[in-house]
Amino acid sequence: MNSVQACGLRDDERRPPANELLEVARHGLALKPKRLPSWLFYDERGSALFEQICEQPEYYLTRCEIALMDEHAADIAETLGSDVRLVEYGSGSGRKTRMLLRHLREPVSYVPVEISPEPLQQSVQRLAQEFPQLPLQPLCADFSRPLRLPIPPRAPRRTVLYFPGSTIGNFEAHDAVALLRKMRNEMGDAGGLLIGVDLKKDPAVIEAAYNDAAGVTAEFTLNMLARLNREIGSDFDLAAFAHRARYNPMAGRIETQLVSRREQQVAIGRHKVRFGVDEAIQVEYSCKYSLEDFAALAEKAGLAVQRVWTDPQRMFSVQYLVRAAMRVD
Repeated sequence: MNSVQACGLRDDERRPPANELLEVARHGLALKPKRLPSWLFYDERGSALFEQICEQPEYYLTRCEIALMDEHAADIAETLGSDVRLVEYGSGSGRKTRMLLRHLREPVSYVPVEISPEPLQQSVQRLAQEFPQLPLQPLCADFSRPLRLPIPPRAPRRTVLYFPGSTIGNFEAHDAVALLRKMRNEMGDAGGLLIGVDLKKDPAVIEAAYNDAAGVTAEFTLNMLARLNREIGSDFDLAAFAHRARYNPMAGRIETQLVSRREQQVAIGRHKVRFGVDEAIQVEYSCKYSLEDFAALAEKAGLAVQRVWTDPQRMFSVQYLVRAAMRVD
């Protein structure tokens, strides 16, 4: 029988309280240049829009990672070994996870960690049907903060943190190193980290992925403002802002912004925030790496790259990292 541990969160615990969200918005919009954190994207509407982004023809990342998993999932599972506790950060729909779980030998449990409870619950329901013998221990939490992982049903041989997609690219270098160090601690001495890393390629291909012709990414970005209007009572006019995503070749990253189309004022609580024409709010980075770049980043966190798998076009990679002093079992 499937073991499923419920989220157990009241509705008011599933999102930051309004006063905290108000303070986040006030602080970010007082900076020069203005900034808002990318986690604001992922309310229920934002999570659904991101799933749509993954289906757009320009968005190569999901397509390439699925092709990679289709070809290499069995080899990846062999590398991880048997009796693994798999902990996934930002589990989302879980499609790639199912591809991996089909090949894992006697996994101890699967712990999806997801900040948005609705996608988490939907994913767990699907997994429970496909893997009725697998203990599922969902955790509603922000993976960037310290986690209290549920007690596994039996002792795992190793804990493997799974971080698919290219979410590590959303962190600036110093924050990425801090997150990798946190993962290193959570996976333990014998553990590992299986992580998706988008690779550097033709900038035109990269830019197109964040500016799809159907406008889904633009709607996703603007939804951040709709969320603030709904949850803290701000009065952003969504038609007065535009989505802009450009590749910065020097920094090796997409820089996504919300750009004011005109001079305007926006109420944030009791404060008014002024915007000039073409003034931008920085909302997300999406860093791209060479294999050498990422190995150097991992080394700063005390991790070593043990294996690398790529899709046939070498556009995307999944990498297995272990503690730098434990490169061999």
